[in-house]
Amino acid sequence: MTREVTPPRIVVDPENGVAPWRQVRDQLVHLVRTGALPVGTRLPAIRQLAGDLGLAAGTVARVYRELEAAGVLRTARRAGTVVAAVPAQPVADPLGDLAADYAARAAALGADPRTAADAVLAAWPGDVPDRPPVAGPSWHDS
Repeated sequence: MTREVTPPRIVVDPENGVAPWRQVRDQLVHLVRTGALPVGTRLPAIRQLAGDLGLAAGTVARVYRELEAAGVLRTARRAGTVVAAVPAQPVADPLGDLAADYAARAAALGADPRTAADAVLAAWPGDVPDRPPVAGPSWHDS
């Protein structure tokens, strides 16, 4: 049995420095943990929730994918996305969360990605190996 959640009880604050996808993810997890969204509750479609929150559909899709991977949500073609389980452990990736917070705050200050990365490297304790990160463009490239 599924229950439709209308309207979503999620608020995105573009001024708080936390990435919108993370705000949505954290609030969904909180609603599931507190029982406000019990197991079996049907969530709005990605486009519907994105429209309600004033976000891009890709932002909400990212949240749904991440929570599906964590086992919190389940999506079936005709049934939509439903709450599958209450998360037993934190869903968050601590390093990813710190990076997202830092990136959002650096961008809010007007820093570009290269300047933000250089600030991290300058603040890093100890020596930083002279090699690019594992994924993405090299911060040494000009």
